[in-house]
Amino acid sequence: MVVGSVWDAVGNTPLIAIESLSRLSGCEIYGKAEFLNPGGSVKDRAAKGIIAKAEQEGRLKPGGTIVEGTAGNTGIGIATLAAGRGYKTIISMPDNQAQEKYDLLCALGADVRTVPAVPFSNPNHFFHAAKRIAEETPGAFWANQFENTSNGDMHYSSTGPEIWAQTGGRIDTFVAAVGSSGTMSGVSRFLKERQPTVRTVVADPFGSGIFCHVRDGKLETQGSSVTEGIGIMRLTANYLAAKIDDAIRVNDEQMLDMLYYLAKYEGLVVGTSAALNVYAAFSLALRQKGSGKIFVTMLCDHGSRYASRVFNPSWLESRGLKPQPERIRELAG
Repeated sequence: MVVGSVWDAVGNTPLIAIESLSRLSGCEIYGKAEFLNPGGSVKDRAAKGIIAKAEQEGRLKPGGTIVEGTAGNTGIGIATLAAGRGYKTIISMPDNQAQEKYDLLCALGADVRTVPAVPFSNPNHFFHAAKRIAEETPGAFWANQFENTSNGDMHYSSTGPEIWAQTGGRIDTFVAAVGSSGTMSGVSRFLKERQPTVRTVVADPFGSGIFCHVRDGKLETQGSSVTEGIGIMRLTANYLAAKIDDAIRVNDEQMLDMLYYLAKYEGLVVGTSAALNVYAAFSLALRQKGSGKIFVTMLCDHGSRYASRVFNPSWLESRGLKPQPERIRELAG
């Protein structure tokens, strides 16, 4: 396949069969290889949808500046696509993310401005900082991935149809973590329109309130997580548009076991959100063991983006974490 630019290379990612987990569960488990997008993550889709809509509406002018608050991947996606379209980018980020993300953004020419990692209610939160930067910068456009429904609409028009076609319309369950909630919003709406019986399940880390909100309508949480870019303690516009049936919570130990399992036994070196997604999909498949049901989840980005952390024994030891991938096999009994 030949495409005209990086812009045209976003999407149409393969669906990869996770063969060993499929055998262990007696179901079909697939991961959508979003790390093969040009910016290296699922957030390239959100970036493309947001930029395209802003251009269409005249809110983003030639030579303009795109401002975004992000944990990293959306910023990388925006900077990747902006480079080829002549836009400047200013990225507001919390100061506790993997160093690889900051380095990539700088390589892409982004103006990276870090802020303390604080709760959303704090005016110094990266979201509020991005809004202020956009207001103070002449000719700037604030992408606002959390409340901009162009994010979810891009997944409705691309990711959802791709999954439906790749499974021949046979998908039974879609599983995905949420941050801005764009992926779940768009994919769940598309799949439910095609087949209302498709189950849509949020995979949620500790420290996020979405699990409790889905289960009992309360935005409550407990604990914390080393995952980056997922989990949230507020209801975004994209989340409110999603069609969600259930939620499952995954802790760091479980996520890391799957992270190392996928690398060792499947050759899939993925990031923390992808490992959390796959753990959730596998757990749900085991509840219907031997049924042959089809589970699809998102491989959000590549693990190289987190090498200095989750693949660093010293970093893991400092947090009392010791991945044991063999425990994944034990789950199947």
